[in-house]
Amino acid sequence: MSGVMSGGNLTVGTIRAAASALLTAYENGRPLVALSTTYPRATVVDAYRIQQEQVRVWTAAGDAVRGHKIGLASAAMQQQMGVAQPDYGHLTMSMFYREDQPIPASRFLQPRIEPEIAFVLKAPLRGPGVTIADARRAVAYVLPALEIVDSRIQDWQVTIVDTIADNASTGAVILGGDATALAESDLRTADCSLRLNGTTVERGTGAAVLGSPLNALVWLANTIGLLGVALEPGHVVMSGSMTRAVPIARGDRVTATIAGMGSVTAVLG
Repeated sequence: MSGVMSGGNLTVGTIRAAASALLTAYENGRPLVALSTTYPRATVVDAYRIQQEQVRVWTAAGDAVRGHKIGLASAAMQQQMGVAQPDYGHLTMSMFYREDQPIPASRFLQPRIEPEIAFVLKAPLRGPGVTIADARRAVAYVLPALEIVDSRIQDWQVTIVDTIADNASTGAVILGGDATALAESDLRTADCSLRLNGTTVERGTGAAVLGSPLNALVWLANTIGLLGVALEPGHVVMSGSMTRAVPIARGDRVTATIAGMGSVTAVLG
């Protein structure tokens, strides 16, 4: 789990209460009024503390951190969500689904889906000070991936504080089976198409993700490095959506195809 952040305006008790409210929303399927409304003095630091408290509860119950996701990395996503900066969340073991495994729709409150490039690491990345060259050396391979994002906040009416507190609006991750060496793909120019039930609904390129998904990996390593936390070998890093997020519902079949990397399909059962 990521290290504990200091600072912020909220007390430890308030952080725990906010985290508990989000955890309850997972269980009962009822979204919350925006935390930024309930706790108007909450800062980004407070939001990450709320996120970390949830991760602490999950891992104490037997789940395990298996990576991180970068959210709001593209202009399309920032415009869609009304925010102006990227964020990050934790990926736990229970969030990963196979392509051939129907994903239970009951797990989500208001799901949307995004096409992404996933990094699998072979070496640790410890920021601050991580460079593009460092990031390249640490990557074992890349995979086409889909992320189901979800919000425990009513009607996706979120600020940056709300989405960070809500584990960067993470829902589930589906990884493709075709591993590609980093040297064999130009992540910046890689074209992506997103098909919903056979119809292409979004297109994008790797350049949409902070100029290149590698830039997103560097941003993440340096951001969590300020907390004394490293990205670990074997962990998955979801680099951020190459397109806008698309709402999905039970029975939908979604395929992302990324040039030079193959495709990945998710089915919401």
